[in-house]
Amino acid sequence: MSVILRVAARGEGVAEDGRHAAFAAPGDVLEADGSVTPGPHHRVPPCRHFPQCGGCQLQHLDDDSWAAFLVDRVAGALAAQGLSADVRAPLLSPPRTRRRATLHYDPAGRLGFSAEKSHQLIDLQECHVLAPELFALVKPLKRLLPSFRPKRRLELRMTLADQGVDLLIVGVAPEGLAAHEAITAFAQANGVARIAFDEGLGPETRWEPDAVTVTLGAVPVPLPPGSFLQATREGEAALVAAVREAIGEARTVADLFAGLGTFALALPGRVYAAEGGRDAVMALKAAAGRAQRPVFAEHRDLYRRPLTVAELDRFDAVVLDPPRAGAREQAGALAACAVPRLAYVSCNPSSFARDAQMMTQGGYRLDWVVPVGQFRWSTHVELVGQFSR
Repeated sequence: MSVILRVAARGEGVAEDGRHAAFAAPGDVLEADGSVTPGPHHRVPPCRHFPQCGGCQLQHLDDDSWAAFLVDRVAGALAAQGLSADVRAPLLSPPRTRRRATLHYDPAGRLGFSAEKSHQLIDLQECHVLAPELFALVKPLKRLLPSFRPKRRLELRMTLADQGVDLLIVGVAPEGLAAHEAITAFAQANGVARIAFDEGLGPETRWEPDAVTVTLGAVPVPLPPGSFLQATREGEAALVAAVREAIGEARTVADLFAGLGTFALALPGRVYAAEGGRDAVMALKAAAGRAQRPVFAEHRDLYRRPLTVAELDRFDAVVLDPPRAGAREQAGALAACAVPRLAYVSCNPSSFARDAQMMTQGGYRLDWVVPVGQFRWSTHVELVGQFSR
């Protein structure tokens, strides 16, 4: 027998003798025949769909071992690039707080997440990660969607906005009076803020009695259909707090890959916000203008046209929050600039570590990293790192 010491990147337990075991927690005992005897950190998964459902991978872990997993992911990625830093205790989002999710519906009538490592759909009967407002729409949607007679799988992008749930249905564009009446009745009965459809030509809104917004930095921001938003309010608050700590009282800040303004609208001083999504830039401009915030938003593809060293040197601090691929092109200019403080927000420890290595070679010091467990019971890791010269 051998004791499980840690959890590997894909969620399997790693024993002291090197063997791997699925759904094993630190402290479990891996027996000679491959069976697992639960230890003090092993929990009974709360959801009937675990482990078949791909929405969660780690429901068998308690919070202590999930937090240790997040720390190990970050520390391991840094070590692979020859780096080390103070990796702080993670900030974990509670169950049933996920305010943004993508579900799927198939012509057989199943609605839910895809099964782990499969395209098969899990027909959701319960969910311990979705916010109650999102899960409450599952049964009503299963009654509505068959009336559209979909011929292929539909994608349902659900976001909890200020006015209620914003729903974008991708893969169908229902027509006719009967469909219009069904959509209206569904929206009114379930308090839906907006319903839009996209069959490949872009979202078309069918129901939106009041302009849909999401509040960021105490500012209501117009929410384009299907927009990116941090997955939980708790996760967003943790990321914003870490970014504010990292940049201190900087008077001029560049917010790169700014999105709708999650950080730009929460930062002190004057902010230049660069974002490649045109709809997001327009929403941020409108919100900042109405709130009279000193935010200048520019539509700019930072992969094709990253800020130059001369442009970066105008700022007291830089915040960047790139997609999973990281910011290799922008990191090169950051490594050569003289900005005293950087806050790097990432959803991929590997690309973060790669870019961090480039910036430390340019003279920055990676002071600390705080992981954020925003996707409950998932192997997904968010983080914020502070760099200083």
